[in-house]
Amino acid sequence: GADLSAHLWARYQDMRRLVHDLLPPEVCSLLNPAAIYANNEISLRDVEVYGFDYDYTLAQYADALHPEIFSAARDILIEHYKYPEGIRKYDYNPSFAIRGLHYDIQKSLLMKIDAFHYVQLGTAYRGLQPVPDEEVIELYGGTQHIPLYQMSGFYGKGPSIKQFMDIFSLPEMALLSCVVDYFLGHSLEFDQAHLYKDVTDAIRDVHVKGLMYQWIEQDMEKYILRGDETFAVLSRLVAHGKQLFLITNSPFSFVDKGMRHMVGPDWRQLFDVVIVQADKPSFFTDRRKPFRKLDEKGSLQWDRITRLEKGKIYRQGNLFDFLRLTEWRGPRVLYFGDHLYSDLADLMLRHGWRTGAIIPELEREIRIINTEQYMHSLTWQQALTGLLERMQTYQDAESRQVLAAWMKERQELRCITKALFNAQFGSIFRTFHNPTYFSRRLVRFSDLYMASLSCLLNYRVDFTFYPRRTPLQHEAPLWMDQLCTGCMKTPFLGDMAHIR
Repeated sequence: GADLSAHLWARYQDMRRLVHDLLPPEVCSLLNPAAIYANNEISLRDVEVYGFDYDYTLAQYADALHPEIFSAARDILIEHYKYPEGIRKYDYNPSFAIRGLHYDIQKSLLMKIDAFHYVQLGTAYRGLQPVPDEEVIELYGGTQHIPLYQMSGFYGKGPSIKQFMDIFSLPEMALLSCVVDYFLGHSLEFDQAHLYKDVTDAIRDVHVKGLMYQWIEQDMEKYILRGDETFAVLSRLVAHGKQLFLITNSPFSFVDKGMRHMVGPDWRQLFDVVIVQADKPSFFTDRRKPFRKLDEKGSLQWDRITRLEKGKIYRQGNLFDFLRLTEWRGPRVLYFGDHLYSDLADLMLRHGWRTGAIIPELEREIRIINTEQYMHSLTWQQALTGLLERMQTYQDAESRQVLAAWMKERQELRCITKALFNAQFGSIFRTFHNPTYFSRRLVRFSDLYMASLSCLLNYRVDFTFYPRRTPLQHEAPLWMDQLCTGCMKTPFLGDMAHIR
């Protein structure tokens, strides 16, 4: 027993040294935050028409906008919904939540769920306090698995669970958690559904009343980022003979001021079609709403729309009339947006357009992945996983003790890795070993994804993107955890020989 324990610990130390040999510092900066990443093969040579959302696509906003949304919605709760004055003590915490989280309305749980509908333990919060793993499992009937298809619809909304998918939802999650924290901390009874609806309505009021539009219009230099890069992208596409269109839920006056700031007074000449207040995602599914033309002052006209003219502004409408009037169909159209459901899902699944997702968080996550600390932490986890798999054949007490010690260290490494991204919820793309539910939808609904539209400037307009071929589990004779267990061939062949 003592000899075996010494042998296993020595092997473990060898693996840690191997990690250092495999990952010298120069390999820890390989990913490029300005790159475009492909889920599906797509040749830009075949794309003739480019479409864009406005908010967080053409116009990138500074994080300074989120505290404004949080504070305004908090004050609306207090002053109009008569919530306790004590809620005013809460300020926006930009490092609390991440995009893609799910909220169980009846349980007041904010949590991260993986691609297989399992809650990542250690990432469930009620209010601002973590919920113990044992309680989470008990709440869901003795399992981490949540049958999302029973609780949430196609667009991430349902009677029981909602997924927060857009960047504007970050202040919403923060406010929801703060209000729940206040009620629990003061032992106030509340109906979870009423509280959830009041918070979401207060956030909605910030948008409906135009408060967010006012803040941005008053200080565009502060709130709008990368305007010159947006102009460069649009100008380059037009110069290469591409047709452009804009479909946004924002009102014309707001879009017009933002585009004038980024592109100039003649911005409409770059676009063949401009549609505002489109009411996505129903724009993609509801055939009933007709297009209405706006005059130069933004007032509605009464003419019947028989064609969509360049330089004109249209409101509402629907995708079916849009396709009929433009004949822009199928894979020759590439549409960019930031919301996987409202912007991209219907276009890809039902209409065959190619889609590009704008994920601003990608830049920060890649910079973290490129750190040596992340690479070593991740690889040690893989090394431990491989060793733990091999040790299952040892059944003596001392081996089980070593196994428990390694399992504990692997869990500690996982927590370290998670905290590099976000102390509460980790990365928006990955749980400990699986993709997140957000990642699953990203792969399903987008051909390409990138941190900003400006990434297009790094590629030719006839460039072909190829998804990286990653081996399936049964295809990989040489994988990272196998490397780290010192195996330069298919591992455990001896152990597998008896399998028939």
